[in-house]
Amino acid sequence: MYAVIATGGKQYRVAEGDVVRLEKLLAEPGADVEFDKVLVVGQGADLKVGKPYVAGSKVTGTVQKHGKTRKVPIVKFRRRKHYLRQGTHRQQYTEVKITGISG
Repeated sequence: MYAVIATGGKQYRVAEGDVVRLEKLLAEPGADVEFDKVLVVGQGADLKVGKPYVAGSKVTGTVQKHGKTRKVPIVKFRRRKHYLRQGTHRQQYTEVKITGISG
């Protein structure tokens, strides 16, 4: 059984036992989180598709850790205009282990 959830402006396909890197959540490591924006839930012929969300379904998980991704270079450049700006960015994430899917 799997589900498609929406969080942080993105959609993720999750199954029970998966460890997923999501956009940073405001929860401490070890805390339980609940996702109620479930777009699709089920498997095979039992697939339920929401309009836009499946009513009464939810996905639960446990926060494992917070972290940052690798550095990504940012370059803004305009030729012949004496314009060059360089920088880097590290996106923050939260690792969540999916513990249950209901719906």
